[in-house]
Amino acid sequence: MTLSSNAGFLALELDGDGAHPAAWRKARHTPDELLNGERIKDTVLAAESAGFHVATFADGPLPDGSDVAGRLNALQRAAFAGPVTGSIALVPQVDTVYTEPFHVATQLASLDYVSGGRGGWLVKASEDAREGAAVGRTAASEGALAHEAAASVEVGRRLWDSWEDDAVIRDVPSGRYLDVDKLHYADFETPAGFPGEAYSVKGPSIIPRPLQGQLPVLAPASLVSVDGPLLPSGVDAVLVSAPTPELLAAEAAEVRANLAAVGGGLAGGPVEGGPAVIAELDVVLDSRGQSAAARLAELDAFTAWESPRARFVGTAAGLAEFLAELLASADGVRIHPAVLDVELEELAQLVLPELRRRGVLRPALSGGTFRELLGLERPENRYNTKTEEIA
Repeated sequence: MTLSSNAGFLALELDGDGAHPAAWRKARHTPDELLNGERIKDTVLAAESAGFHVATFADGPLPDGSDVAGRLNALQRAAFAGPVTGSIALVPQVDTVYTEPFHVATQLASLDYVSGGRGGWLVKASEDAREGAAVGRTAASEGALAHEAAASVEVGRRLWDSWEDDAVIRDVPSGRYLDVDKLHYADFETPAGFPGEAYSVKGPSIIPRPLQGQLPVLAPASLVSVDGPLLPSGVDAVLVSAPTPELLAAEAAEVRANLAAVGGGLAGGPVEGGPAVIAELDVVLDSRGQSAAARLAELDAFTAWESPRARFVGTAAGLAEFLAELLASADGVRIHPAVLDVELEELAQLVLPELRRRGVLRPALSGGTFRELLGLERPENRYNTKTEEIA
């Protein structure tokens, strides 16, 4: 196999029983098995064994009227999966509007440790009033969402750097565990005119700097803007959606060109600068003699599937062809399977092997980090006293 210059990576969304609201009706397990550790372990190991590079975990309240039993916290699911996996990156969706930035940063740092440097953060800016009500807050206005996201990401990045890499010294003779001169205050305050609830974070963190230095931060393209609060330089990857598969490749190519034009990207990023582009795709496949269209109609008869993402409905061979073309325009693709148990079987047996044969997939990074998968170096700590001393 010769790797193509367009070799990319694949992510798989592992929420619940699949992206279709009626997926649980066709899952290959009993409903009561959804909310336990064995289910989490089995699905993430199946995704890793299939060759997926990244597993993502959605979060938030389930839709009103949902028949699903419930949903476990995304960050906790990812942390649970960390010690049982060896190569797949684990990226939970974590809200930035109704969660405390300090706690988010420390929990994500812990994820990076338990996964051996395979943690990431999928930024969410919730518009759901139920999430605010759950913590005693009123719903944020639409105009505040990107500001909330940008502030939370900045807090996280400062806190991850608040411990220098060699802050832990474990000096037994002197009885010192830490070199306090290598711990730093984050000293963050929301900027003047902040449209959300103003706050400040002093720091430092309560957890040493993550193994990757900085966890990769992913965000929907709708939150990232060259003239908005969450700049391209603040994230490591953007997720791009389009209404149809035909438009998705063009949208990914346009976003990538625009990001490359403005540069950006964090220290330690690719020479070209700018974050990676990940295309979002819903997938329904033929399975065990039943056509994808028939399967989708059967599911829709229970509950209609409304999604903002492009949707591929067809054969495994057709999907492999489409993904090979899409990876020429995007750095990666995140697949949202209609029914996780069903689609994952077809993806593992037919789609990913074909993509590897074509050389359009990057190899799995056994023992590597998520940053390495994205082509990012480990960044220098912004508070590095060694750099200051040399200067």
